[in-house]
Amino acid sequence: MKRLKYILAAAALLLGACNNGGVDVRFHRFERLLFDTPTESLQQVLDDSLQVYSTPLLNVAPHNQQYMQALGAFVNDPAVRRIYSVSDSLYRDLGWLEETLGKALQRSHKLCPEMTYDGFYTLITADFEDYRNRVFCTDHELALSIDRYAVGKLPGTVPAYIERISRPEYIAADCMEAIARANTVLPDGDLTLLDYAIAEGKAIYYAQQTLPKAHDTILLRYSGDQLAWMKANTEQVWGWLIQNKMLYTTDLSQIRNIIDEAPHTNAFGQNSAPRTTSYIGWQIVSRYMKKSGASMQQLLYNSDSREILSTSGWRP
Repeated sequence: MKRLKYILAAAALLLGACNNGGVDVRFHRFERLLFDTPTESLQQVLDDSLQVYSTPLLNVAPHNQQYMQALGAFVNDPAVRRIYSVSDSLYRDLGWLEETLGKALQRSHKLCPEMTYDGFYTLITADFEDYRNRVFCTDHELALSIDRYAVGKLPGTVPAYIERISRPEYIAADCMEAIARANTVLPDGDLTLLDYAIAEGKAIYYAQQTLPKAHDTILLRYSGDQLAWMKANTEQVWGWLIQNKMLYTTDLSQIRNIIDEAPHTNAFGQNSAPRTTSYIGWQIVSRYMKKSGASMQQLLYNSDSREILSTSGWRP
């Protein structure tokens, strides 16, 4: 009886681990279903697979004639098929990513027990202009545009600074940051630059806590030189933002280059880091979490950026 109790206890622990906040990550390969199925069978295969792929992230509609016509044209386009071939050759096996995300989501479950993910998908979009949206999330599902991380083998599809951050080592952090953004409560109305900075700071902080081995350059999508520049010039950047009264502006035309992906920040020269306020937001959030004692869930739900800045007491 004593041995049986140990066996049952071990089984309970194992089952708990397998169901602990979506730790058992398995990607459903939507692109493989599309491109490896003969066109004449595609509608039937999609219909048979609706239970698996019925998610707002994919919007599968096999009984919609316009959808099927557009889908047929997409999967038979020679350029798109080449993108699929290259992407599949690089990412045929995603076991390494599933394992990494499984461990990260287990850590996430301890930090945010109510935040669980149970649906994971990959797809091909062949839309390289919209490089910001490489990972799509609802509050419990995630879809990864896997071709966005194959651009290194598809010359000329994106600028060099986008290609640099589109390598396999960035995928897990991008996924975890996307999950944080999907669960972050934003203030009503137009967002200020401070709102953007704090929201990005939350995403980076969450990824750091759930991927503790990830280097800062991966979390921030900075090169080593860019990170060194940002650390050396944080005070200068902060002073410029204060002097030019930028923190509370909602004018996107003034702040777009500061918050968007770019080779550098125009205001600070060609050797500067991009997205300088992401780094500052991360510093503010990190200090806030140390001083406030807030939980991760409280952090994500707190939409008052001014209060977070004030409570943090952060200054460079």
